[in-house]
Amino acid sequence: MNYRRIKKKKDFKKILSTGKRVYGAALTIVYLPSEETAMAVCVGKKYGKSVRRNRIKRLLREAFRAQADAIARPCTFLLIPKIAAEYSFLTFKRDIGNIIKREKLASA
Repeated sequence: MNYRRIKKKKDFKKILSTGKRVYGAALTIVYLPSEETAMAVCVGKKYGKSVRRNRIKRLLREAFRAQADAIARPCTFLLIPKIAAEYSFLTFKRDIGNIIKREKLASA
């Protein structure tokens, strides 16, 4: 499934102010129903230096891409990881899958 990347500050603010927050073990997802599926990753400087932040973003994007086919309703997603000593692709993938199922966004 293809999805759009969110890049504008006003889009981030809109999602954060009006979206629904769902918490998992390794990340928080803020989502909002929309016309098409879109995704953004929010990783600030408190997560470490740029190399570490970019790795977290790559892991989250790939985990979302792996679970994107399960999404039935188009939504805009903002992925925010929780601060941890170690980040894992499998943990992110499992969390995204669980949240999609729990919020009934997945196709049956």
